[in-house]
Amino acid sequence: MKKIIYLLVIGCIGLTACSDLDLVPLAQGSSENWNTSETEIEMSLNDLYKMSFWTIDSKKWTDDYTYRETNQAIVDGTLNGQDASVTSLWSNQYKCIARANTVINKIKEGETEGVSQEKLDLLLAEAYFHRAAAYSKLACKFGDVPLVTDVLDIETAFTYGRTPLSDVKALIYEDFDKAAAVLPAVYKGKQRASKGAALALKARFALYMSDYDIAATAAKAVIDSKAYTLHTDFADLFLTKTHNAEESIFVIPRSIENDVYLNPSVVKNAITRNTGGWTAEDPSWDLLAAYTCTDGKPIDESPLFDSHEPFKNRDPRLSETIVPFNSQWLGFDYTPHPEALEVMNYNTGNLQKNNDTRANAQYASFNGLAWKKGIDETWLENGMKVAPDLIYIRYAEVLLIYAEAKIELNQIDASVLNSMNQVRARAYGVSVDATDQYPSFTTMDQTELRKQLRVERRMEFAEEGLRYMDLVRWHQAEISLTRKSYGLIYPSSLLIEKVTSQGDWFWSKAPNIDENGLPDFSNLEAAGKVAVLSERHWDNRQYLWPIPTSEILINTNMKQNDGY
Repeated sequence: MKKIIYLLVIGCIGLTACSDLDLVPLAQGSSENWNTSETEIEMSLNDLYKMSFWTIDSKKWTDDYTYRETNQAIVDGTLNGQDASVTSLWSNQYKCIARANTVINKIKEGETEGVSQEKLDLLLAEAYFHRAAAYSKLACKFGDVPLVTDVLDIETAFTYGRTPLSDVKALIYEDFDKAAAVLPAVYKGKQRASKGAALALKARFALYMSDYDIAATAAKAVIDSKAYTLHTDFADLFLTKTHNAEESIFVIPRSIENDVYLNPSVVKNAITRNTGGWTAEDPSWDLLAAYTCTDGKPIDESPLFDSHEPFKNRDPRLSETIVPFNSQWLGFDYTPHPEALEVMNYNTGNLQKNNDTRANAQYASFNGLAWKKGIDETWLENGMKVAPDLIYIRYAEVLLIYAEAKIELNQIDASVLNSMNQVRARAYGVSVDATDQYPSFTTMDQTELRKQLRVERRMEFAEEGLRYMDLVRWHQAEISLTRKSYGLIYPSSLLIEKVTSQGDWFWSKAPNIDENGLPDFSNLEAAGKVAVLSERHWDNRQYLWPIPTSEILINTNMKQNDGY
């Protein structure tokens, strides 16, 4: 029996955004009189900035992450049409599309009252922006998806099949262009869509689709606008105190006052145990190994790398992303060493039991690593309610989109190297022209520069939701997500016997780095110096996600992707 759940957009009182019910996402019912005034349209569009419509891809789907001895479904190769990641993405983005379509059609059909043409054009552009963004998220994961531009009734929605990706892409590019032509260059004050955001998201989507000419052109337009610059301090950019930095192109604000904040369980999973956290969701050893040394070389090639002090002589972003060993962190010294049974508590000035070593706490970080990026003392306040901006896209990404697109087109010139060097120089805290103070990019060889750019993206964007689609579009998931996840030998007595007593803490030697820039720890495993936390089992069918099972069951015209 078909279960029909209607999407309703209902009238609201005062300045409260419209409420919504769960829905069959392709269809929308609405009041005949709603979305006819400027206030009503603005309220409808305001609703499209909700966090649920702008979630980023999870680090749990990647090789940058480990959760003790378990894997998420994608990493386990068990993704299916009932998975919450699948159903929520599909449902939320089609909600957004349905609401954007309602606004677009009301305006285009001339059903609005008392609104100036200039304002209507702006509202229409904003609706195009949201529709394009929603379709781009769907197309990246599912491929062919139903392309809906009208307001559908339930019966019609049940007959819609999937539209070829080429047609979906054409609408996305067209909608982003329409939005960019009208929206203001940048937003000021309250977060809204802008020309810069439309062009930046168009560039990202085009890169994901391997439409490199389109990606390069859109990214270059953002660069040439001179509306954005890199924030001077990489670490500061991600902190809760830093709102709407000059690098941020599109953000979704969080606010404790408005009950939009990180769930305290997310906070506890990230922060160290001495501070009251769990350190359960941690950076992977793969990520730790991926950062180059300060000479720009991978750790298995650089004479600067010391496997016993893996944070030494490394790209500065490593120590701003992962908590360095023996550093002062959130009021404590951080060390997972099995013989460091006490640590300094700088809040009290006394030594205390070290809960960040598994010698004292079994569920301390299983690989000894803890996240640092974006975390500071404010994460310990307000009952661990934390409200940093969700930076959805920023200028550094646009610079690297431009560079990658030009590399893939084999149109490598000074502008490509300059774009990459701007990002790297900022990481080192120096001017892009100070090439003697950071390992600048110089090669014009396509193969080598492609490899260097991919590593640069990984170092720059760790934990920002970009790694998953990078693995997918580079077809590296079938390599990195079939390798094992490694951590420290347990119990700690065995770790002392096999590693620390032999002078092999933290690693006995560097893992091998392959031609893709991906680390391989099998040499350390063979030496008996590390523990296997989990086996990763990526399945190549997952390069496209399954259509939600509920959609297949209720619509005979909806065909499933291969392998599901």
